[in-house]
Amino acid sequence: MSDATAGIIFDRLEHWATVKPDQAAMTFQGTEYTWAQWRDRILRIAAALAESGIGAGDTVAFVDKNHLSCLEVTYAASLLGAANVIPNWRLSGEELDYVLADCGARILFVGSELLPQIVAMRDRLTAVESIFAVGGEHDEFEPWIDEVTPLHSRPEVSPDATALVLYSSGTTGRPKGVQLTHRNLFAHSNNVLEILPAHEDHRFLIAMPMFHVGGTCYAIMAIHTGGRCYFTREADGPSIFAGLAAGANIAFLVPPVIAGVLAAGEQAVAAFKAFKRITYGAAPMPLPLLRAALAAWPDTEFVQVYGMTEMAGVITALMPDVHRDESQVERMASAGTAIPGVEMRVVDPVTLEDVPTGTTGELWWRSEQCTPGYLGKPEATAETITADGWLRSGDMGRADSDGFVFIEDRLKDMIITGGENVYSPEIERVLVEHPAIAEVAVIGVPDDRWGETVKAVVVLTAEAQIDEAELITYTQERLAKFKCPTSIDVVEILPRNPTGKILKRDLRKPYWDNREHKLV
Repeated sequence: MSDATAGIIFDRLEHWATVKPDQAAMTFQGTEYTWAQWRDRILRIAAALAESGIGAGDTVAFVDKNHLSCLEVTYAASLLGAANVIPNWRLSGEELDYVLADCGARILFVGSELLPQIVAMRDRLTAVESIFAVGGEHDEFEPWIDEVTPLHSRPEVSPDATALVLYSSGTTGRPKGVQLTHRNLFAHSNNVLEILPAHEDHRFLIAMPMFHVGGTCYAIMAIHTGGRCYFTREADGPSIFAGLAAGANIAFLVPPVIAGVLAAGEQAVAAFKAFKRITYGAAPMPLPLLRAALAAWPDTEFVQVYGMTEMAGVITALMPDVHRDESQVERMASAGTAIPGVEMRVVDPVTLEDVPTGTTGELWWRSEQCTPGYLGKPEATAETITADGWLRSGDMGRADSDGFVFIEDRLKDMIITGGENVYSPEIERVLVEHPAIAEVAVIGVPDDRWGETVKAVVVLTAEAQIDEAELITYTQERLAKFKCPTSIDVVEILPRNPTGKILKRDLRKPYWDNREHKLV
């Protein structure tokens, strides 16, 4: 790979379009583009955006399941100094309404099957000037760019301009837009590729959703290194196996996908042997599942990664050699060590002093990967990023003498279920509005497939009677399904400390005791 110091992300795409213009770059739903063809498409999309008035500092948004055009819009908008906002397409109408209003997107691209949901809220999307349906029988995207001349005059764009906005839920119960700059994305790609280089015979499977760093930032890293990419519409079995059949051989996957393959039978397990490398993360991997995967695919490199949206993706990595080294078996429960270009501190969250090696504290990170802040939320930014550039992760953990990081608890009570970040205050805010509920605490409990699942512990109002199914249905009508409790316990009183704070650690303890991963 040639030297790739910070520029704008389109520079790397242009490099490969110049070096190997006629080699295959992207494959999606049976359509293949060479590097030169794909560069031309993005330049046409950039020209169409510019003709629509999109320029420096503007935002557009893309709401859909995985579609190659989402990544194309990210590159095209960033070429103009604008940013693509990619909300989670599974959000409820109320949640999506909030995100689209919060980001101020002027143009909205919507997958055809999601268009009715957007049409229903059209009157509330006052900042949105145009909506384009993508895909399906009434696709408007391809006609929009077909007659456009590729952009020839490129504006000057700073590496510190925001190129991408991904939304991350917060402890206030409202999602926050994480701004990622060209510099952040460049640094992430360079830092990861330093320890996990892509080889000439590697073919990337892009299966994770674009609204997740494991989707978009992983794809940007693949393009950065000039790797051929196979995009799937969804991260389901048929799509992944189709990618394998087409030639993909390295991927980032979440543990539930791996669990599903192992449960699918000998034919599925055999097909997965084609993977040269599987990077996994975004959700805890139960150790029995990891051991089963290592045994099923002895020739595959396994890499565990821990990361954050605010850090453009990967922060630490547990490398392949440790996975298969019986002398380091205790480190299988770790998240590995910090990747190059990333500094780490373990800090007492009260005194803000570093704690001794092996002692639990809040994990702080510093890197060029770090977001400049949350879109339109300076106070939240100041609470998360220190004046000297340290990102307070909200995750509690410890590090051993060799720098291996063990994640032990979550300062912000985040739950990771199936690779999705869920924050308990968001669910509590909905449940406590039910007239039968006096108090509520939401926790994550172990789940062999999803890593964690959501449980609500509630105290009912006097003489109230309500069953679990009714309360779960109540949340499903107001939240995305993956955020909703899968079980609800009714108790007479919630445990509290002397100051009145609910002791969620006490509620979680019976479920997490005697497990090798405290968060698994």
